[in-house]
Order: sequence, then structure tokens, then C-alpha cells
Amino acid sequence: MAFDIVGAAQALVRGHRDNTQFVTIEGLSDLASAYKVQDAYVGTIIGDDRIAGYKIGLTSRSMQSMCGIDHPVAGAIFGRRVMHSGAKLSLTGYGHLGVEFEICARLGRDLAPRAAPYTRDEVAAAVDGVCAAVEVVDDRHADYSVLDVRSLVADNSWNAGVVLGDFVAPPAALEKVEAVVYQDGVEIGRGVGADALGHPYEPLAWLADHLGASGRGMKAGDIVMTGSIVRTRFPDKAFSYRFDIAGLGSVEVSGA
Repeated sequence: MAFDIVGAAQALVRGHRDNTQFVTIEGLSDLASAYKVQDAYVGTIIGDDRIAGYKIGLTSRSMQSMCGIDHPVAGAIFGRRVMHSGAKLSLTGYGHLGVEFEICARLGRDLAPRAAPYTRDEVAAAVDGVCAAVEVVDDRHADYSVLDVRSLVADNSWNAGVVLGDFVAPPAALEKVEAVVYQDGVEIGRGVGADALGHPYEPLAWLADHLGASGRGMKAGDIVMTGSIVRTRFPDKAFSYRFDIAGLGSVEVSGA
């Protein structure tokens, strides 16, 4: 019996509506099918919104190894979920809220689908701005000991929004920028641009190829979250985070 793509997408809609725990999607046997479920899920909930860009996840080799893959994963970012520094989140608005600290890239020109792989230099030439950013994720209390990457992908790779700082011109050595996260004014973590697969543009090149494989490209103005460079945090009470990246500026997010 063929796997029910639409049925799986509808189950995800119900899971988010009812805030039920994230569970493995039975019968989802490969990533190609997982992305089909993701497309169906996104198509079901997008309404009259638009895709503002994409998130890239699993950009550390250790996380890829844990999930049994050798590449990142992707999800869509809805326009209505794009927020800006100073955004306030509600813990009760998510099944299990997480915040990830990343570099966001904005495209200044299209990256059209093509057969030949994109290089890091090619995607770098398409980027007209970068900023400090926070990805809002909702893992719905997933059990990481049995995490199934196909089910994660189907669930739009857990993206629940982004909080953006101000875009600036990309520095020459983005992989070397140093980043610091503060919680309630106290430093809690550090990272560098290279913590996303060696350079934030490596995941971006992967994304261009990933989308191109299904005949899709990226457009000027699209934003791309290039992957965590500081450990994800899951606040369970009132919180305030500030994420500083040298040369890129800051982004702040709080909630309760």
C-alpha cells in the first residue's frame, strides 16, 4: 500500500493544533517522501501567506551522525512568522519552544535551479546582507533518544518562526565572526561562523542544490537561516536572550 502523504500532513496539522507530543510517522521510509509530506503540510497551513525563505538544520557533523545522515535538512519560513529584534514570544503558543542562534543570509539575486552544483563562492556572490538571528523551533517534546530525521523533516524541520536583527553587508570572512549569547544579561554560550559546516555559505550552497533537485530555486529577497552556531535553548519560564555577533550586530528576543 502506498504511503499516505496527505494523511501524514493532516496528522501534523492536528498535532500542532492540539499541542500533542512529536512522534515518529509510521511508514515514512525515506527523505524524499518526508519532503513530500513537508510540502503537503506547508501547503495545508500556509493559507494566503507566502514563503519568505528557508531554514537549514543539522549543520553540525555530530547532529548529522546522530540522525544517520551526512547532510543538512531544510524547512520553509512563512512570511507571517518573520519577526524582528525585540519580539516577545509566548511559551503557551508552542508545544515546546526552543530558540536557536544563527546567522541569517538575505539574497540580493536569484539562485535558479540547475543541474550543476552551486559552489560556496557562487552563493556568496548572491548574498546582499547578513544578520544575527534567532530561529524559533517547536519540537513538541520530541524524544531525542528515538529521533527520526524523516519525521522531523516532514514536520517542516520544526521551524516555527525567526527573529531577525538588522541586515548588514556580508563581511569578508564570515566563518571567523565570533558570537555570544546572553540570557538575562549573563553570558551562556559562544560560537563562530565556522560552526555551521565550516562556513555559513556551505549550508546555503547545499540548500540551493537541494531545492534545485526538485526544480525550485531561491529568489532575491529570500532569507535563509544557515544553522545553529550556539547550543539550542529551551526556556521553561520567563526569558530574555541577546545574541551578539561581532561585525553583524545583535538580536534580542524575550518571552514568558
